Amino acid sequence: MKQLTIILTCFLALSACNSVKRNQKMLLNGNYDQAIRLAVKKIANDRNSKQVNEHIVLLEEAYAKAVSDDNRRITKLQNDNSPQALRELYYLYFGLESRQNTIRPLLPLQNVVTGFEASFPMANYTQQINRARNNFAQSLYDEAQDLMAQNATLAYRDAHEVLSELNDVQANYRDVAQLLDDAHFYGTDFVLVTLNNRSNVIIPRRLENELLDFNTYKLDDFWTVYHSEQQRDIQYNFGIVLNFREIAISPERVTEKEYRRKEKIKDGFKYKLDRNGNKIKDENGNYVTIDLFKEVTARVTHTVQSKSVLVGGDVIYRDLQGGRNIDKHPLASEFIFENVFAKFRGDERALTIEDKALLKNDFVPFPNNAQMVLDAGDDIKEHLRDILKKNDLR
Repeated sequence: MKQLTIILTCFLALSACNSVKRNQKMLLNGNYDQAIRLAVKKIANDRNSKQVNEHIVLLEEAYAKAVSDDNRRITKLQNDNSPQALRELYYLYFGLESRQNTIRPLLPLQNVVTGFEASFPMANYTQQINRARNNFAQSLYDEAQDLMAQNATLAYRDAHEVLSELNDVQANYRDVAQLLDDAHFYGTDFVLVTLNNRSNVIIPRRLENELLDFNTYKLDDFWTVYHSEQQRDIQYNFGIVLNFREIAISPERVTEKEYRRKEKIKDGFKYKLDRNGNKIKDENGNYVTIDLFKEVTARVTHTVQSKSVLVGGDVIYRDLQGGRNIDKHPLASEFIFENVFAKFRGDERALTIEDKALLKNDFVPFPNNAQMVLDAGDDIKEHLRDILKKNDLR
């Protein structure tokens, strides 16, 4: 136990030394806020640590350098009214305030070695933050308005991003809530999905509805919405056309194959005799027996019912605004109906495990053509989902 305590003490001491070295490296590399966060964490966790004085010194130095750098940058930006400068100016003032709030709960901090209280000059940035926020918010609002004036889908998406930032910077700013809704609506790709059956086989209405029920595909995202029925007041940017060119259904097939089974089975026993015809006993005094076997046979017929449907077509991506096809992907699926059962003549004991399992089955009616196409629907939907997920509209 004593040895374990010594090991833990050494480990903690080494860990503390490593954190000081890590913080010194951050400071030398100019990563002042990282150094501040690490020092604050170490001081808050253990004010009685032997290394706390070193962290206080590092915190004081990192804070002074960070504030100095920010103030120099602010001086350069104050006469610059560009959107980039207004953005940076706001976040600089916001960072100054946030940095103070990170350190304030630890104060006062006294360096035990020097006996002096660490100095962290703080200022009230409320007015500067409010002024920078207002200027930045107006800049974002103007930028969003300019983007939306382009009346282009991707520009609306950029405007939505700008307006979202504006909403974070200053909630309930002017008519931003309405502009966000507008930017989202006009930035959304509405996709009209249609189905063309160019085969000579009728597609069941249920399957057609399932294929066009895009809610089950879970493909809608923030900027893409699929419709299987055209809606008024919606301008569709893209179309997806499901073309079924071939639906080939095989004839109903019944094939039979007969097998002959032969097996040796135990059929009683006899006593083992010595040369004099006497029964032989084992070491425990029990009579020794010999198993008797006989051969049994059977004829088993395996019957296979089969029917298949092959669906072939393609998925076409269309630019509805330009009136042109932009992509094409093959869509193929095969569904096979199969039922296997068995009948036998002879001794059942000669049958294999597989034979006995198939005896539980029996002839079943073949599905009609419509049912075959419907049964292929799940596989068709899976292939279609893969195509749509792997191939973006833009």
